[in-house]
Amino acid sequence: MDDLHIRPADAGDLPEIVALLADDPLGAARESPDDLALYRRAFDRIADDPNQYQAVAERNGRVVGTLQLTIIAGISRRGATRSVIEGVRVHADERGSGLGTRLIQWAIDESARQGCQLVQLTSDATRTDALRFYERLGFVASHVGFKLSLETGS
Repeated sequence: MDDLHIRPADAGDLPEIVALLADDPLGAARESPDDLALYRRAFDRIADDPNQYQAVAERNGRVVGTLQLTIIAGISRRGATRSVIEGVRVHADERGSGLGTRLIQWAIDESARQGCQLVQLTSDATRTDALRFYERLGFVASHVGFKLSLETGS
């Protein structure tokens, strides 16, 4: 029997979400699981925005995966609405179980339900397993992405 449940995250899930975000070499360098106040403010902003979804995958009462989905109205592509998938993480114990596929499929289905014509995501170029995973799911590396950090170093 399948005991996996994908649902909207609530504030009580925040420590587990942050732990998932920090559980790899890149996340360990940029996340601060001991400072939940920063994450709580961000979580509250997401929860208050009807175009933002923080989802968790729960198995036996334990958060084992997460992602953020953002719906964006646009003028380009004939006024197409798109979604952006961010922060996809699967607990180390669940990697290779199909959970990542289930999370992404949930995001695609929710995007379609919201009227999106395009689903997009980015993944760090060093995450070669993730890049293969997304390609296996039908995503195409069609663009070059750029980022500009606005952090002040404080």
